[in-house]
Amino acid sequence: MPAHPRTVVERYAAGFDIGGTKCAVILGRISGSQKPEIIEKVRFSTGEYALPSDCIERLTSTLQIIRSKHPDCVPATLGISCGGPLDPVRGIIQSPPNLPGWDNIPITEIVSRKTGLAVRLQNDANACALAEWKFGAGKGTQNMIFLTFGTGLGAGIIANGQILNGASGMAGECGHIRLAPTGPIGYHKAGSFEGFCSGGGLAQQIRDAAEKAIDAGKPFAWCPKRSCLAFMNARIAAEAANTGDPDAIAMYAECGKRLGEGLAVLIDILNPERIVIGSIFARNENLLRPAMTEVLQKEALPGALNACEIVPAMLGEEIGDIAALAAGFDD
Repeated sequence: MPAHPRTVVERYAAGFDIGGTKCAVILGRISGSQKPEIIEKVRFSTGEYALPSDCIERLTSTLQIIRSKHPDCVPATLGISCGGPLDPVRGIIQSPPNLPGWDNIPITEIVSRKTGLAVRLQNDANACALAEWKFGAGKGTQNMIFLTFGTGLGAGIIANGQILNGASGMAGECGHIRLAPTGPIGYHKAGSFEGFCSGGGLAQQIRDAAEKAIDAGKPFAWCPKRSCLAFMNARIAAEAANTGDPDAIAMYAECGKRLGEGLAVLIDILNPERIVIGSIFARNENLLRPAMTEVLQKEALPGALNACEIVPAMLGEEIGDIAALAAGFDD
């Protein structure tokens, strides 16, 4: 008897992506495990609003306007992706450092009351993990780690098919792990995983190395004088490395080494089948993977390492939008 084709369930979802710089309101169409279609998205500056209540009012009123333009696209849920700390179970934003004044805001209760929708809250790393797990490079796994590797470094962990929040919603804060007694500062800690492996940490290391080279009379070709130091970042060094500059290549090799050290800890403890890494790794895998792999082969348990695939994220620049939509679903 021929098998019946599997029915793909199509549904609609709304999302709020709340960041320290910008907020976004998203309406999307979700069809099975395919990448969601963004029907409409509206962005605005978080800094326009001094009070959280005013920002939340803008979010909900914007969604109302979007829904009025698409009356046939009725969202089943509303997901909120926001930087932590927060309590995803009670739906409370708890004083994130990039959102001054957002102290113990019961956002799911407020937004549900204003919109009439079922609302769920996730920190941004967890929301991105859900997005890559459901629709991107983590599809088909039951045990997966997503690493942001952007401005900062955080992780979202899928364990046995469920997002891992931890006892107080702090699971996945791997950027706080100390890899060395001293080093670049990340997550308020010198020598941390975030210090070595993030856009902010890389910028520190690049500026320090470039300044020392200038002082020694051997400046880098891509930073020949002090006036260039303020503009140094991970992208500029990557461009130089990809043209064969040995100093830039060495910096990314050091970052890859530290990435391997941090991943070895995660692999040994969590035994994932896949680690998905976004942003800087996804753009510069060729510069980071060789040193990362060399360290992993020395540091990680062979049985755990052999079971784990390390891949770049797939959702690209849309990950924040899709993460907000994914945060609304628990299936």
